[in-house]
Order: sequence, then C-alpha cells, then structure tokens
Amino acid sequence: MIVSHNELVAAVYKAFLGLRRSCGEADVVANMVADLQMVGLNGVGHFNKAVPFLANEKDGPITLSKPAADKIAVDMGGASLACHLPSIIDYAVEQLVETKALAIEVRNCHNRWLAYSELVKLSAKGLACKAQWSNGSDAKQTLYVLNKGCIYPELFQSGCGNENSQAKHDMTIEISTTNFALPSANTVGVVQLDSSTLRDAQNSAWQNGIVVDDSEWQKLKQAATVFLVENSETSARGAGELV
Repeated sequence: MIVSHNELVAAVYKAFLGLRRSCGEADVVANMVADLQMVGLNGVGHFNKAVPFLANEKDGPITLSKPAADKIAVDMGGASLACHLPSIIDYAVEQLVETKALAIEVRNCHNRWLAYSELVKLSAKGLACKAQWSNGSDAKQTLYVLNKGCIYPELFQSGCGNENSQAKHDMTIEISTTNFALPSANTVGVVQLDSSTLRDAQNSAWQNGIVVDDSEWQKLKQAATVFLVENSETSARGAGELV
C-alpha cells in the first residue's frame, strides 16, 4: 500500500483522538508515527501495537525527579513514551544550562521506537543523543546514536537483550554537547542500520509515497473510524439532511 504523508498523518491523528486521552497531543503523535514509517522503521505497526495499551493505560501525570545535576529519573507508570517524551525532552534541554551532558533514565514505559522523531530534533539544537533499550518481544538490545550535525541516526541491534523482565520496559537517553563514539563496525553479533539507509528510505517516501503494509494500514483505518460520529437520525439532523 502506498499512501501520502497527509493521509498517514490524518489517519493516526483521528485514531489517537478516538482514544479520548488527556495526555498526549494527537498532531505530535501522528508525526512521530509518520517520521518513523518514512525511514522504513514500521511506524504504523508500532502505533497499531500501541493502540490497545493506549486505550487502557494510566492517563495522567508521570513521576519525574532529578537526583543529580546530570541525571533525570522518570517513572512512566506503564504509560506510552509517545504521550510524554516531548515534555521530558524539553525539560531535559533546559537543564543542560547546568551541565554539558545529561542522562534520562526512563522506567516502566512502552512504545520506545516512537521516540525516533523527538530524538532527531535534538541535532538541530546542536546536541548529540544516544538512546538504548531492550525490546521486550524479541530480547534484542537497540542502540540509537545521533551526533551533532547529523540528520539521520545510526542504529545498532544485538541479540544480547537484558534478561531482567523489568528492564525490558526501560529506556536510557543521553544528551550531550559532545559527540558519542559509535560501536566498531566489526563487533560480533551487532547489526547496523546506517543513516544512509534511513535517508534513502525517507527520500523515496517523499518522492514516491510512503509504503505501508496492507494489513497494518487496514488496522490503522479501523482505529481511525472510532473517532467518526455514528450515522443516526440525530447526526443526520445535525447535518441538515432531516427536517
């Protein structure tokens, strides 16, 4: 299935609004999903997996503390990162006035892949970023590195995910005014998805449309219809069709 950027953003926007959440902004989440999909990282699939959890998870404030000048601790209470990360990042950037590097320890969160576009924005602020987490479903360790002046990150995955079940819902984000070292290209067991691959996928998406798996697109469209007003005599009268 080939869809336009506007079609994808509109569908996610409607689906998120249909959840009737207090936390999270529909336009921000929609662009998170679109940005991830455009670089070939299955943003729609990640959002579809998130929808059932978003409908039932805690919809309220999260717990944030600053145990040290260079550290922020966040307990999401099982909530989606997509709903709170923009605010967390804004707060963290403000704290860099006091230090040149900062670590954000995020606990009990979900949908960490959707952090992609918010982390990409840090490069435009002259900051380097490193994020890492263990995927709960396939026990893979994911490392995301976006150094200053770069538009697309370097992604690394290894099969040595953390066996601690609690850690599978955590994420560490490091922000710094200096660049991070990249893992050696010859590291055994590490698979790299380099920035040029992400760049080529995004360029193709802008030129030729965004490729979305047919079944995932149908799931998204179904979720988006929840927001639509059910056809009834009352709704028809409001539209001026019955008098």
